[in-house]
Amino acid sequence: MAPSNDHPGEQAAQDPVKLIAIRDTALSLDEVFRAVGDDAAGGTALFVGTVRNHDGGADVDTLGYSSHPSAEAEMRRIAEKVAAEYPVRALAAVHRVGDLSVGDLAVVVAVSCPHRGEAFEACRKLIDDLKHEVPIWKHQKFSDGTEEWVGAC
Repeated sequence: MAPSNDHPGEQAAQDPVKLIAIRDTALSLDEVFRAVGDDAAGGTALFVGTVRNHDGGADVDTLGYSSHPSAEAEMRRIAEKVAAEYPVRALAAVHRVGDLSVGDLAVVVAVSCPHRGEAFEACRKLIDDLKHEVPIWKHQKFSDGTEEWVGAC
């Protein structure tokens, strides 16, 4: 059967932004995945950003994220923009702030759409735009004792 855009499930949901948050506690993949559950979604894409043990050729011991008070509102603005560009059934984005260790979850985003291709594209757009536009800064501490601030995520 050929897909038909006439069915309501093929369209974007009325209020697809289900979860937007900046937290100083551990993030939950299950919470984000549940937030984007939708019976009309045939595809769900999930991206998880973790703290890696290196950057720019140097060993990373720990890092800290800090955010501007407007960061959560900026996340919502970007989420709404992505939802307007794709047939998003549900969308969620959560970012961690505070001190994190190697392996910790730093950001989790998910998008559900009627089809997998749309879900992949919308999820990629969401994380890329969050990374470039939301005022969140990373302070990395390296094994050699040096430190570095990195702008916007």
